[in-house]
Amino acid sequence: MDDKERQGNPATNAALSRRGFLRAGAAVGAMAAGAGAARAQTQPDPLITEVQPWASGWGDGVDATPYGLPIEFEDDVIRRNVGWLTADTISSINFTPIHALDGTITPTGCAFERHHSGAIELKKEDYRLMINGLVDKPLVFTYEDLERFPRENRTYFLECAANSGMEWAGAQLNGAQFTQGMIHNMQYSGIPLRTLLEEAGITNLGDQIKDKWVYAEGADASSNGRSIPLEKALDDCLVAIKANGEALRKEHGYPVRLVVPGWEGNMWVKWLRRLEVTDEAVQSREETSKYTDTLADGTSRKWTWVMDAKSVVTSPSPQMPIKHGKGPLVITGMAWSGRGHITKVDVSIDGGANWQEARLAEPGVDKAVSRFYLEIDWDGSEMLLQSRATDSTGYVQPTKDALRAIRGENSVYHNNGIQTWWVKENGESENVEVSS
Repeated sequence: MDDKERQGNPATNAALSRRGFLRAGAAVGAMAAGAGAARAQTQPDPLITEVQPWASGWGDGVDATPYGLPIEFEDDVIRRNVGWLTADTISSINFTPIHALDGTITPTGCAFERHHSGAIELKKEDYRLMINGLVDKPLVFTYEDLERFPRENRTYFLECAANSGMEWAGAQLNGAQFTQGMIHNMQYSGIPLRTLLEEAGITNLGDQIKDKWVYAEGADASSNGRSIPLEKALDDCLVAIKANGEALRKEHGYPVRLVVPGWEGNMWVKWLRRLEVTDEAVQSREETSKYTDTLADGTSRKWTWVMDAKSVVTSPSPQMPIKHGKGPLVITGMAWSGRGHITKVDVSIDGGANWQEARLAEPGVDKAVSRFYLEIDWDGSEMLLQSRATDSTGYVQPTKDALRAIRGENSVYHNNGIQTWWVKENGESENVEVSS
C-alpha cells in the first residue's frame, strides 16, 4: 500500500470505543465467558462407563510409521486447489487449510504451493548456486559448501501476492482456506544472503549499493526469476536449506530456496540456482506482465513488493461452523505484516460498527504470523464477523471499499482488505461484504 492509500485509510489512527464494543457485546450476551462450556451429565455415558476397543488391545508399535503422519481422523486437514482458477495444476496454486489450524507455525505438509512449471526433483548432489555479475569474484557453491557457512533460524510468513485476489470485485469463495489461504508461516534455517554476497565480494560497489540489484533465478523449467534491490538482499534475506527443522519439501524448493521476509511470495525463488548482481532490474516476465497492480485507469504500478498488514478470522468461518450452539465461543484467527510485527487485532461482531481488542497469544514477531483470540458468550444471534490488524508502524488494515476507492476493481494482487463472515443463527457462515 502506497502513502496515498495509507493516508486515505479511514481505519488508521481511528479511536476505538470501548462503550461501542460493550453495546455490540450486548447483542451476543456477556463477554469473556469462561465457565459453562462443559455439559452436566444426566445419564451414564458409555464412553466413560464401558471399556472401549482402544483400551482393550494393543496399539501400534514404535516403528509403525517411521515418519509420523496425521491420524486418519484429521484427513480433511489438507491443501486444496480451485480447479477453475488455472488451466492445469502444473502452473497453479493450492491453499493452506488455515481454518483448521491453530497457533502460528504452519505444518510443512499443509503449507500452500505455487508453481510455474511444476515441482521438480533436484538432488543435493546435483545442486549448484552461482553468484555472478558485479562481484569481485564469481563463485559457484555446492549444497555441502552452503552447509559450512554460519546459519540463522528465523520465522517468517510467506504470502502470495494474489492471496484474496479473487475477492477484489466482491465475495467469491466460501472459506478462509480459499480467500486467505495462500500463506504459510514457518521457521527457516539458512545462511544470510549478505554472507554469500560478501564472500563473492561487493566492496567494489562502494556507496553505490542503494542503486544496485540482485536477480534471483530458479532451476525449474520456468526459470522463474525476480529482481531484488541489493539493499534488501543485504538486509534480512536468507538462503534457506531447512524449514520447520527439516529439509525443505520438494514443493517448497528443495534443496535450497530464497527467503525474502515480508515481501510477496513470488520473490522467494525456489530451487535457487543463480544470483546476479546487476546495475538495474532485469524486467523479467514475473515483474512486468505479472505481479504488477492494474489500477482503475488501466495503468499498472510495479515494485509493490511489501505485503501490508492483514488478518482473518479462521474460526468460526464457512469451513468451521459453530456446532455447539449458544454459550461460550472462542473466536480465533491470524494476523501478519510485511512492514513489522502485529501490535493489535480488533474484532467486530456487527460488521465494523463496533470493535473490541482481541488477545494476542504471544507478542508479535517481525514479519511473522500472530494468533489472536476473543472469547464471547454467544446467544445464537447472527453476527457479521470481522478482524482488523494494526502493525508496529501504526498502519491499520483497511476495508475493501477503501482499497477500491484508490485502486479500482481491476487489480489481482495485494488485497489486504477486511474480511467479513456472516455467521447465521444455525452456526453456519458465509463470505459476504458490508458497506463501510
